[in-house]
Amino acid sequence: MEKNKCGWCLGSDLYEAYHDQEWGVPVYDDQTLFEFLILETMQAGLSWITVLNKRDNYFDALDQFNIHKIAKYDQSKQDELLLNAGIIRNKLKVKSIITNAQLFLEIQKEYGSFSKFIWDYVDGKPIKNAIVDYKKAPANTPLSDQISKDLKKRGFKFVGSTIIYAFMQAVGMVNDHEVSCFRYDEV
Repeated sequence: MEKNKCGWCLGSDLYEAYHDQEWGVPVYDDQTLFEFLILETMQAGLSWITVLNKRDNYFDALDQFNIHKIAKYDQSKQDELLLNAGIIRNKLKVKSIITNAQLFLEIQKEYGSFSKFIWDYVDGKPIKNAIVDYKKAPANTPLSDQISKDLKKRGFKFVGSTIIYAFMQAVGMVNDHEVSCFRYDEV
C-alpha cells in the first residue's frame, strides 16, 4: 500500500526522497542548519527542485558546507564559484554565501550555537500546523517576518520572510506536512 504524501513532492523521485527523509524533521545541528540556510537563500526567485538538483554540486563547491572555510573565501574563490556551472552563478548570491557564513559564525560566538539562536524563536520545539492542502499553506508568517527582520539587521543577505519560512519548514521549526501525509505525525 502506497503511503499518502504531501502533494507538492509528487512526481519526482528526488523530491519524494527529500520529503520522506528530511523535510520537516527538526534539525538542531549547526552544520546542517547552515547547509539549509545556504540552500534556501540560493532558492530566492527559483524553485526548490532547481536547488535540490544542485545540492551535491554545492556540497563539493563549498567545501562540504564548511562554515569556517567559506567565511574566509577570497575574491579568487568567488570567481571560481561564478564559473562553476553546477551551481547557481549569481554574483550577489555567491557573495551572500560568504557574508552569511561570517555572520553565522558571529551568532555562534554570541549564543553558543546558531541552533540555540534560531530555535529560541519557537521555544525549542516545532510549531505543528494543520495543513489540509499544501496549496493553502502560508508562504510566510509574522514569525518568519520577525526572524527575517532580525537576520537582515545583522547583515544577512537573501533572507526575506518567504525564504525564512521555507527554511523553517525544511529544518522542522514548523511542521507543514499535510495532516493526511504519513510524515505529519512522524516528525
